[in-house]
Amino acid sequence: MDKALAVVRRDSDATTELLREAGEFAAGVDAELVVLHVMPEDEYEDRMGSRMETGSGGGTFSIDEAEREATFIAKEAARDAFADVDVDYELVGIVGHVVDDALDVADQRNCDHLFVSGRRRSPSGKAFFGDVTQRLLLNFDGMVTVSLHDK
Repeated sequence: MDKALAVVRRDSDATTELLREAGEFAAGVDAELVVLHVMPEDEYEDRMGSRMETGSGGGTFSIDEAEREATFIAKEAARDAFADVDVDYELVGIVGHVVDDALDVADQRNCDHLFVSGRRRSPSGKAFFGDVTQRLLLNFDGMVTVSLHDK
């Protein structure tokens, strides 16, 4: 592994666990790590609509603001997870579609390993078709590590 991508979500316990694993693994093989948070477009549109209705924040929520917020989420998650891990990492925050954008970022940055968290959907731990984690597993051209959680 030369460079890995860790896709983080807002759920802090699962994200912290995932990043800790990714960081320890990357540090152990002297690899770089990219920490990505994607703000889904529908969340961005909801937030923009909310601001326009209330007039808060000047009534707008620009893509740049949303991407800064997404980067901040990645930064906070990395700070919590890497407190005791010495690993080089890059923060990326974007607005878009999690699967498509994660695959694009991985390709653009030549990542050969993907770390992603997923939820158990049934007593046997299987995921429903269409789940973000499953789609990343099926479409990433490299090794994938999935950290499953119950929530």
